[in-house]
Amino acid sequence: VAVVVLAAAIGLTVKLVTRGGTQHCQSSFVPAFFAPQGWSRAVSGGSVPAVLILNPASGPGTAPDPAFKAAVSQAKRAGADVIGYIGTNYAQRPLAQSEQYVRDYRNWYGVTGIFLDQTPTSGSQQIGYYRSLAREVRRATPDAAVWLNPGAYPDQSYMSVGTVVMVFEGPYESYVTSRVPGWVRQYRAARFAHTVYATPGADLASAVRLSRLRNAGYAYFTDDIGPNPYSALPSYWEREQTAVAGGCATG
Repeated sequence: VAVVVLAAAIGLTVKLVTRGGTQHCQSSFVPAFFAPQGWSRAVSGGSVPAVLILNPASGPGTAPDPAFKAAVSQAKRAGADVIGYIGTNYAQRPLAQSEQYVRDYRNWYGVTGIFLDQTPTSGSQQIGYYRSLAREVRRATPDAAVWLNPGAYPDQSYMSVGTVVMVFEGPYESYVTSRVPGWVRQYRAARFAHTVYATPGADLASAVRLSRLRNAGYAYFTDDIGPNPYSALPSYWEREQTAVAGGCATG
């Protein structure tokens, strides 16, 4: 049943599909693109993020890093999954190199999946590249997670490739006015992730509510800005953990 929900806190009208009694729970994740020392704060406390994205050197690097290996082990002991970052340059990175990165992450860090960044935002001409990479990710572990990051809603065909698709990556001021295509309602919330940077602490609760209305099963918010808004955890990380992972939205 289609309903229209008024998100008063941000003055938006959002179209949703509800299934009576269904609980849409969220999980937090962290683009942990910072020094290994910062991982301890991410996985300490009462609530641990479901997923941390490992990125030692814009990829796995040329050899395993002992400090990152220790950080990954700590995160796994705390109950988090760790997935490895690969920038695909919109299918322009040679496939053989990307596949080798997958193997390096698996052999050096024991990751449970791969995060494929810079994936196409329109059309399906490059989908074969990503299907090949997904097969490599799952070659040793059939249920390994494949995250795609177009940073926007891609052609729907990419939902057949990614376990999770990051359909928003951008600043909060753009987030509040972004649109959700109708086909999103055909999928479980766990298939979608949102990353919202430059999110003021005063707007965190509103941002979390909006992400739930938009069917995001994974969410990450940060008040960091600049060319790399993932250089550290947000100043309100503990509060974010409670807001994102601490409840479910009925819909």
